[in-house]
Amino acid sequence: MPEFCRSESDGPVLTVTIDRPEVMNSLHPAANFELAEIFDEFVANPDLWVAIITGEGDRAFSAGNDLKFQASEGGGAIKGPPTGFGGLTSRFDNSKPVIAAVNGVAMGGGFEIALACDLIVASENAIFALPEPRVGLAALAGGVHRLPRQIGLKRAMGMLLTGRRVAASEGLELGFVNEVVPAGQALEAARRWADQIVECAPLSVRGSKQAAMGGLGKATLEEAVAGHYPLLGEMIKSEDFVEGPLAFAQKRKPNWKGR
Repeated sequence: MPEFCRSESDGPVLTVTIDRPEVMNSLHPAANFELAEIFDEFVANPDLWVAIITGEGDRAFSAGNDLKFQASEGGGAIKGPPTGFGGLTSRFDNSKPVIAAVNGVAMGGGFEIALACDLIVASENAIFALPEPRVGLAALAGGVHRLPRQIGLKRAMGMLLTGRRVAASEGLELGFVNEVVPAGQALEAARRWADQIVECAPLSVRGSKQAAMGGLGKATLEEAVAGHYPLLGEMIKSEDFVEGPLAFAQKRKPNWKGR
């Protein structure tokens, strides 16, 4: 059983909670490997369609890398899973949506986990930052690359070069937060988003994510539109591709099978 996080499935929705509140849900190697294993299972399980990740308590989503643990180990680089910080920041093969329910501080690697998710729902007391330069480090778990792609270069550089803290309301304005909710309601709001996603055909959702993410790597819009996205091919060949229009014509709720 995991010691530093926990997971619970409710139908097709998996909720993952980082459970180290005594250190503001910061992550050391053991916690990272546990999260990586949970998300490995999520990706492989056809019955799970959406994941939510959050932090235990109301103080922190995750304060990032456990610097005290790193210092106790000599301060050098420490080993982590190949799928990156939290098992997410270097995971590029996951076509299923992941939602970050940010319930407090999301700094450093914690913010990088959130940026690696498809949606960010933040409580009004959430704080975001990439403060690594203030301690002689850099946001190398994807932060230096994801943030400019998500909010534009100049806005991103304003955060990356200063390490300044950004409130949830400013995160919404900058564009990396999807919704701000009252304190204590981030997980509830994230579940509402997850339920809306589950109303859609899972292969349509995964194909859309794969095409959107894959298209970002193309040099032009024309190349992106002409790109090959295998999950869209699976969608067209699926039973759900027939079920959707049929349910619409019959004025009933579709019965998605994910195949």
